[in-house]
Amino acid sequence: MIELRELSRTFGAIRAVDGVSFAVEDGALTGFVGGNGAGKTTTMRMIMGVLTITSGEVLWAGRPVTQLDRRRFGYMPEERGLYPKQAVLDQLVHLARLRGMSAHAARSSVLEHLERLGLADRAKDHVEKLSLGNQQRVQIIAALMGRPRALILDEPFSGLDPAAVDNMADLLREHTARGIPILFSSHQLDLVERLCERLVVLSGGRVVAAGTPDELQSSGATRHRLVLTGDAGWVRGIPGVHAIDIDGHTALVELLEGGAGRRLLTEGLARGEVLEFHTQRPSLAQIYREVTA
Repeated sequence: MIELRELSRTFGAIRAVDGVSFAVEDGALTGFVGGNGAGKTTTMRMIMGVLTITSGEVLWAGRPVTQLDRRRFGYMPEERGLYPKQAVLDQLVHLARLRGMSAHAARSSVLEHLERLGLADRAKDHVEKLSLGNQQRVQIIAALMGRPRALILDEPFSGLDPAAVDNMADLLREHTARGIPILFSSHQLDLVERLCERLVVLSGGRVVAAGTPDELQSSGATRHRLVLTGDAGWVRGIPGVHAIDIDGHTALVELLEGGAGRRLLTEGLARGEVLEFHTQRPSLAQIYREVTA
C-alpha cells in the first residue's frame, strides 16, 4: 500500500500541495481527480521522487518509500517521455530491459501488450509517426513493463478511443487482481466512477473529498425528483423545500425538514397528477462541483 501523510510542496511563495493525506490500497484502483492546477501532477511526482517533498512523507508497505522501491513502480508522466525517432518495439524492449527483464521476456511482453492495445502492426514505426492517441498507448505499455509493484499513472486515458479505454481498463484490472495498488488521475468523472474502487478529490492543493463512490454519493445532499402534469413553479413556495432546479413540469428539490416531503406531495396531488416522486442520489459530477466550488 502507498500512503501519503501530510504531503506538501511549495514553489517559492506558492503552496502547490498542502497537507495531502490518503492511501492507495493494495488491489484497488484509486482515481485522483481535480481541476487544472489542483496539485495532482505535483503529488504524483513527489510519490515517484521526481520532485522533492517540502514536508510530509510517502510510505510504502508501512515504511518510508525508498528509491529502490520506486524503481519497481510503473510511472506514466503527464508529458510523454518517449524517443520520437526510435521504433516502438525497440524502444519498449529497451525500457523493459532497464526494468531487469531478459531480452526474450522483454520482447515477448512488449509484443503481447502491443497486440492487446491494437498496435501490433505499428511495432516497427517510429514513435513520431504515431497519432497522439497511439503514442499514449505506447507510454502506457512502458509503464506496465517488468511486473511493477505499484502503478502511478497521470492521465492514462487521455486521447484514447472507447475501444482502447476498455482494453486499458482490462489491463489495469489484471494488475489489481494481483494485489497491485494503482493511482491514476483523470478529468473524465464518468470513467473514474465506472472503474474506481476509491476516489480522491483535490482542490487548491488539498484533499476535499475521499472515499468509495458509494460513500461520496451517500455523503452528498439527498435530492428528490418531482414530475407533474402541470407547471412545477409553485414548488418554490412550499415550506421546508429547497428548489434546486425547476424545468417546466419537473422539479429537483432538497427536503430541509421532516414533513416537507408529505407537504410537497399533498400539494402536488391537489393541483393535478403526480407522475414521479422519488429519491435521486447526486452523481459524482455533482458532488465534485460542490466540493470544489
